[in-house]
Amino acid sequence: MAAPLGTPLDSDPVAGPAAGPEAEQHASRGGVLRYALAKLGGAALSIAMVIVATFFLFRLVPGDPTIAYTRDVPITPEQLDLLRRQMGLDRPLPQQFIDFVLKTLRLDLGTSYEYKRPVAELIGERVGPTLLLAGVGLVVAVSLGLWQGTRAAWHHGGRLDRVSTGISLVLWSVPTFWLGLLLLMVFAAGVGPVPGIFPTRGMEGVDAPDGPAYLFHVAQHLALPCLTLVAVVYAQYLLVMRSSLLEEIGQDYVTTARAKGLRDDEVRRRHAVPNALLPTVTLVFMHIGFVVAGAVSVETVYSWPGLGLLFYKAIQGPDFAVMQGTFMVLCVAVIVMNTLADVAYHFLDPRVRST
Repeated sequence: MAAPLGTPLDSDPVAGPAAGPEAEQHASRGGVLRYALAKLGGAALSIAMVIVATFFLFRLVPGDPTIAYTRDVPITPEQLDLLRRQMGLDRPLPQQFIDFVLKTLRLDLGTSYEYKRPVAELIGERVGPTLLLAGVGLVVAVSLGLWQGTRAAWHHGGRLDRVSTGISLVLWSVPTFWLGLLLLMVFAAGVGPVPGIFPTRGMEGVDAPDGPAYLFHVAQHLALPCLTLVAVVYAQYLLVMRSSLLEEIGQDYVTTARAKGLRDDEVRRRHAVPNALLPTVTLVFMHIGFVVAGAVSVETVYSWPGLGLLFYKAIQGPDFAVMQGTFMVLCVAVIVMNTLADVAYHFLDPRVRST
C-alpha cells in the first residue's frame, strides 16, 4: 500500500522516525560507557578479593613473627607478649582483618617489623628498579618476539621457522632461576680462564661514577637480569604472533591482495600483520603486570633491589606487613593491566564492539 501524501518514506507511524547518525553515535557512546563500567566493576571486585586473600594467605605462613625476630636475642615471655601486642597479633582474627581492610583503604600498608619503616615507603623505593628491569625487558621481548614470529610465520615450514620456534620453546620451558644462575656463572663469575664480563649483583657498585658514565654503569648491571627476563618471556610473543599470522595468511583478503599484484612485503606489512597484531595487544597489556610479578626470581638471583627482592626477603623473615604490601601491589598491577587490555581491545577490534 502506498504511503499517504505528506508522510515521510523513512518514518514509521508506529515506531516513530528512523534513528539518525546522532542517535547511533549516542547509542555507541552508551555501549562503550557500559562496557568500561562493567570492566571497572570487575576490576574493583578482583582487587577486593585480593585484599581478603592477602590477609588470610599470609596468616597461613608457618612460624611466629615475634619468635623469628628475636631468635638471636634472649627475651622473656613477658617481652614476647608485649611485642605481640605492638604488632597487633594479640587481637582476635576478625578484628585484625577489619583493621587491615580499613588501613588498606587509606593506603596505609603498615610498618615493617624488620626495617622499622612504613611499607609504602619501602615499596616506593623499590618500584623504580623493578619498572626499569621489567620495562626494558618487556620492550626487548615484545620487539624480538613479534619480529621473529612474523618472519617464522611468513616462511612457515622453513629452516628459520623450525630453528626460531624450537629455541623459543626450549627457553620458555627453562626455569627462570636456573637460567639466571647459568648466565651468572658464565658471564659474571667466568668459566675457567675466561674472566667475568658483567657485574654479579646489584644495580650499582660502590664505585659508581657520576654523570653520563653512571648510565653505562647501571646498564652493565642491568644486562644479565634483562637478558634472563627476555629469554624466558619473548617466546610467548613469538608463538602467539606466529599462530595469529598463520591464520591471517589463509584469509581471502590476503589472497585477493596477492591477486592484485601486490608484493609479498606489502601484503605482509599493510594487510596481514596489522590484523595479526590484535591478539598480541592483549598479551602485551596482560604481560606488563605478570612481568613485574614474575621478576621475583630474577631479582633474587641477581640481587636486583626491586619489589621481587623485597618480597623474597620478607618471606625469609617472615615480615607480614611487607609480604602483604608487596603481594597486593603485584596483584593489583596484574588486575589493572588486564582491565586496560580489555578496554583497549574494545577500541581496536570491531568484533568486540559489535557484541
